[in-house]
Amino acid sequence: MLKRASLILMASLLSPLPLAAQELTTWGEAGGWNVMVDSSLGNGCLIQTSFTDGSVVRIGIDAAQGAGYVTAFNENWGDIEVGAMYPISFDVDGEMYEGQAKGIWLNDVPGADIYFDNEDFMFDLAARQTLTLYHDGTEVMAIDLTGTMAGLEEVLVCQDAQN
Repeated sequence: MLKRASLILMASLLSPLPLAAQELTTWGEAGGWNVMVDSSLGNGCLIQTSFTDGSVVRIGIDAAQGAGYVTAFNENWGDIEVGAMYPISFDVDGEMYEGQAKGIWLNDVPGADIYFDNEDFMFDLAARQTLTLYHDGTEVMAIDLTGTMAGLEEVLVCQDAQN
């Protein structure tokens, strides 16, 4: 079943500060993820880690926008244009979501920024094993979500401390 990702993807409506302006402060570590605070997103807390395919993934809260996001970077995604919108699909342990990702670059590395307005989606991810991202039917990235629940629980503690 394909879920329209109104719960997920508001990337075309939300436009965070340019990633070059991000100022990350380390909060701690949980579940194999680094927990950080991004002052450019209203002191929003996030988790970040690297994967063997070269992807760096962030899952967090944009406190300035009141939304959550998944952001992924990979040096192999060189054709991404800043600000361009890309149709994407997520497979989360067999459950499909679709939406839009906004093209971004950070420190000369291309990426995709995906916003959502339903906090439950973030914890739905955390309760699963694998997230696979597709663009135009082609797999772009598959990541192991092990430890994500512990990481996101610490994000909530971090966010409470920011407020």
